[in-house]
Amino acid sequence: MNSKHFHFIYFLILSIFISSHQLNAQSTNVKYNSEDLNKVILELDNQFWKAYNTCDLENFKTFLTDDLEFYHDKGGLITTLSKLMTSVKNGLCGNKNMRLRREAVKSSVNVYPLNNYGAIISGEHTFYLTENGEKEKLIEKAKFTHIWQLKENRWKMSRIISYDHQPISENTSKDKITLSKNELLKLTGEYKAPNTGIVNITIVDNTLEINAGKMIAKIYPESETLFFHKQAPLTFEFIKNDDGNIIKFIIRENGKIVEEAKRIK
Repeated sequence: MNSKHFHFIYFLILSIFISSHQLNAQSTNVKYNSEDLNKVILELDNQFWKAYNTCDLENFKTFLTDDLEFYHDKGGLITTLSKLMTSVKNGLCGNKNMRLRREAVKSSVNVYPLNNYGAIISGEHTFYLTENGEKEKLIEKAKFTHIWQLKENRWKMSRIISYDHQPISENTSKDKITLSKNELLKLTGEYKAPNTGIVNITIVDNTLEINAGKMIAKIYPESETLFFHKQAPLTFEFIKNDDGNIIKFIIRENGKIVEEAKRIK
């Protein structure tokens, strides 16, 4: 292929692309400035998550395109709206005794235009779980990126990306108190638990560190005998005997006892 022929084909392809792009942009018949776009997308986002939080499935699906692609770093890829609706119906909304609520971290949410045919909204959000009518608890945080497309003057989401899911606890915002080295020393030692096995507790950086096999974690005092884990919904309560000596500690997850370790050294 000679140089002139190559350049002719190149410019022909380029002109077709530009013409097609212009036609697609014009087909929306709606133009938004940055401020208006923000308002529209944020309001749609709010309505979508309201349907999610209340398991309003009929309303939920109206925000999504039929060729939807949903990417989840833990759950994998779901293609098409029908498959997602089956997943939501059987999972998120399948158990009336369990309810998940999503809440945006408002300061993290941003909207970006896609040249008058769409928009990207991204940010961080947290998830709260209610089980059997008990108190709602914070369980997870994650990041999200959604693509909204404007087709036939209607906004719908075509791509959903949910990633960086991490367990989180209300303990994250708890205030710790300061205990003296002597107070901490009373709690250190070797313990044995039925499920965990041998647990060693030592002092590290003016607080306690738990070492149980592959698990190493720092725990922080909220009282002389009650400690908490900052990243997980765990508390550790040290129990004294009548002589005032520590004989065991109890581990609770979301307020429920999950393990008890007796002191052996």
